[in-house]
Amino acid sequence: MTATTTSGTDIWRRYEDRPVLTPNMIGGHRATPPHELARLRRYLAAVVADRSCPVHTTVAFNAAYFGYELGGEGYGNGPFDLDGFPVLALGDQVAAQPVGALVRIETGSDPLYAEIVYKEGRPRTADDGEVPARTPGAPAPATARGPQGPPDETFVRRELLVPDLTAFGPALQLDEKKLTRLRTRGRWLNEDGHVVVDVRYAGPQEAAPDDTAAFVDHLLAHQREALLSPLVPVSVAHLADGTAEERLRGALTGLVDVIAHALRTTDSLRAWGPYALTRERIGAGLRQDGPLGASDLHDLAGSLERAAAPGPRRRHGLGGPRTERTAIAPWLRAVTGAGPLLTGTEYAVSVCRANLAVADFLRGDTDNGLCARSGVRITLDDRFENGGVWRSHHPGSERADGTDPLAPEGPGRRDAENPPAPGPADLRTDSAPQPEDSAPPEEPAPLEDSAPRLEDSAETPQAEAPPVEAPLADDPLTDEEEIGLRNYLRIHDSELCWQQPLRLAHILENRLPLNRMARSALASVAPAADRIRLELHHAGVEIDPSEEVQEVALDLSGETGMLHGVQWPIDFFAGLRLWLQWPRGGTVLRLFTRELEQPSEIDGRLVTHEYDPQVLTRDGAPGSSRDGDSPRGLDTRQLVLRAVRRCGLLTPDGHALLDRDALPRGVHAAEPAPHQVTAVERAVEELLAERHLYAAVGSRGTDGEPHHPARDGEHRIPLVGYAPRPVAVPRQGPGGVHALHHGTGAEYTVHGFLRRLPAGSEPSDYQRAAYRDHCRHAGKADGWELPRGYTFVTPHSRRR
Repeated sequence: MTATTTSGTDIWRRYEDRPVLTPNMIGGHRATPPHELARLRRYLAAVVADRSCPVHTTVAFNAAYFGYELGGEGYGNGPFDLDGFPVLALGDQVAAQPVGALVRIETGSDPLYAEIVYKEGRPRTADDGEVPARTPGAPAPATARGPQGPPDETFVRRELLVPDLTAFGPALQLDEKKLTRLRTRGRWLNEDGHVVVDVRYAGPQEAAPDDTAAFVDHLLAHQREALLSPLVPVSVAHLADGTAEERLRGALTGLVDVIAHALRTTDSLRAWGPYALTRERIGAGLRQDGPLGASDLHDLAGSLERAAAPGPRRRHGLGGPRTERTAIAPWLRAVTGAGPLLTGTEYAVSVCRANLAVADFLRGDTDNGLCARSGVRITLDDRFENGGVWRSHHPGSERADGTDPLAPEGPGRRDAENPPAPGPADLRTDSAPQPEDSAPPEEPAPLEDSAPRLEDSAETPQAEAPPVEAPLADDPLTDEEEIGLRNYLRIHDSELCWQQPLRLAHILENRLPLNRMARSALASVAPAADRIRLELHHAGVEIDPSEEVQEVALDLSGETGMLHGVQWPIDFFAGLRLWLQWPRGGTVLRLFTRELEQPSEIDGRLVTHEYDPQVLTRDGAPGSSRDGDSPRGLDTRQLVLRAVRRCGLLTPDGHALLDRDALPRGVHAAEPAPHQVTAVERAVEELLAERHLYAAVGSRGTDGEPHHPARDGEHRIPLVGYAPRPVAVPRQGPGGVHALHHGTGAEYTVHGFLRRLPAGSEPSDYQRAAYRDHCRHAGKADGWELPRGYTFVTPHSRRR
C-alpha cells in the first residue's frame, strides 16, 4: 500500500472550499477514489498537527463533518445546540459517552463545553491497591445490580474521560485562572483536568470500547439536529440521498470507515489503536531528556521483560511459570517529575507514546513478542483499561502459537475468559519499576491509580465465565484456486500474449505468477532468479512513473514462475483483468488493462476497467482489501457475506452459492456455540429480506459435495447465494460514452455547501432560494435563511 504524503497547501477550509466528505465515501474506503482520499488525508493530517490531543477516529469524523477550523477556532462556528449537550459531572453515574461526544461539564456557574478526546477504564482497586486479575483483557466490564434486582442488571464501569476544553474556540473557554481553581477544588474536574465517572451500559456488548456503532448511535441520538443542519459543509441527508434511519446509519458508518482508513494510511501520522499522533510530535517527546523521554520509555519496555524473567532471587522463592501484568497509566504516574505530562489532553498523548514505545520494542527487539535473552513473552492484554495493560509470561514458549502480540484478543484475554488453575504466581503490586531482587512494601498504599502489576490470583473473585465461542474462520488467502478466465490470446514467433486476473494475494504479496508457457520460454533466455523489466499501462489512468516501469525479480523455480517485488498501483484491484505481452527473446514484460465501455458500480465500488466477476466476488469479500485479509472486526452480517463469497460455489458471472446448513461452520473455524448459530441465522434472514443474499435450491452428491443447479437423483439442500448485481453508471463524454474512472478528466458531483463571502458582498435571490430548497431536502422546516456573510454554492459537476 502506498501511503499518501501531506505535503502541499491544499488544506480544506470549511467555508471556502467544496466539502471534504463526498458521496463516494458513504460506501467506505474501498469505494472512495484515491484523489478524494488524498484530499481528506491532507486535511486530517493538518487537524492532528493542530490539536493538542491524539485524534481519535471519531474526533476526526467530527472535524471533517462539522468543519473543525484550524488555528484555534475549532467548532466555534458549528451548528450546535450547546444546551442540548449531554451533561457530565465528576463522580456521577452517567450514560455512556463515546470518544467524540460533545458534552457540557457543570461547574456551578459557567459550564464547560468540551469534546471527549480520550477515555479509558479505571477499575476500582482493593484496599491493598490490587486490581482484580479478570479486569485486563476481559470481554465485559464488571457488573452491578440495578435498582430493580434480577433479572434486570445494569453494567457499570468506572471510566476516565479526557475533555478538550479548547475545542469550541476562545469564545467558550474559561480563562486559565478559573480553570486552575476548578481543578484545585476537585469538584467538577479532578486535579488533572479529567472527569472520572461511573458509566451505565445496557450489557457487555454495548460496553465494548471504540465501537463505531456506539458512536453512530450517539450521533443520531444527541446530534441529529446538527447532523441534518444546513450549516454543516455537506449534510449526511444529501450524501445518503434521504433521511431514513437506515440510510443515515449506513452512510455515517461508511464515513467513519473512510476516516479511519485515512488516518491509518497517512505517512506523517502514527496510530495507537484508533488514536493518531504526528510522527514529529512523537519524535520530539523522545528527544527530550526530561520525564517520559526516551530513557524512561526504554526502562518501561525493559521492565516488562524483567517482570516475569527468572532470576536467582525470586521474592517468594517460587519457581515454575510466572505471569505478570503492567498497567501503563499507574506506571507513568510513578515516574518522577511526570506530573505535568499527565494533565489535560497531554495525558492522552503520554499514554499513546508509551504504548507505541512498547509496540516498537516488540517489533524490533523480540520475535513475535518473545524475548530471546530471558524467554519472556510480552503481549497486549487490554488496550482500554488503565491506559493499556501488558502481559509478561515465562516461559514464553508456552504461548508460541503465532498470536499477534499487539492484538488484545490474545493470550491474556484467553486467560481472563478461562482462568488457569492456581499456580505459583508471583504477586506484584508496586506502582513503579523495581529491581528483581527488591523487597515488596509491607503495606501497599490504597491509591486508586496504584498496582500497575496485575497478577492472576486464586483469591480473586471470578465472575461467571462467558460461554466458550468458536473462533472465526481465518484461512490464509491464496491464489491456488483456479478461478477466473485464463486463456492464450496469441502465440507467434515474435511474441507470446496471455490473459489472467489479478488476485488479492498478488497485491498483498507484491507478486505476479506467470503463464506456464511463458515460464518455459523465459527459462531459455533468462537464468533463474534474474531480473526483468515490467511495464504497466493502465488504460485511461496516469500512474506514477516509478510504478509504470519497474525492475522486478524473475523466479523460474516453480511450475509457472513468478515475478516478485511488483509495486501494484493504487487503482489496481483484485479481479482486474490483465493482458500480458512478452516479446520473445527479450527481458521486458508488458502489462495492459482495458476500460469498460460502460462503467459499473458493484457493492458501492466504482469499476471502470474490465474485470473477472469470479475473482471480484471471491477476493472482494468483506474484510478483504489492500490493507489485508481478515474477518476480525466484522459484524455477523459481514461475516455471513464473507463466508458465502469466500466458500460458495462460483458461477461464471460471479454468483456464489453456499449450503445454508453449513454456513455457521463457514463463519467459524470450529463447531460454533448455539448462540453463535442463532446469530448467523438471524443475519441470514436479515440479508435475505434486504436482498443482499438470495435463496436457492441445490443438491448434495454421494461424495458429500453440493451442486447447483440441483442434479437429478441427489438429495435437495437449501442454498444461500450472493449476486454481484452491477449497476451502470451514467456520465457525459464524447459520443455519450461515460467513463467515471479515477483518471484524468473524470467528472464528479459536488453537493451544495456554504461559502464565506468577501466583506460587503451579498448573495443573490437565486442563491437564497436554492438554500431554502437545500434545507427542505435535509429535512428542515421551511423558513431557513442564509447566515449573514455567506452564500450558497449549488450542486454542480466538476472535472479533475
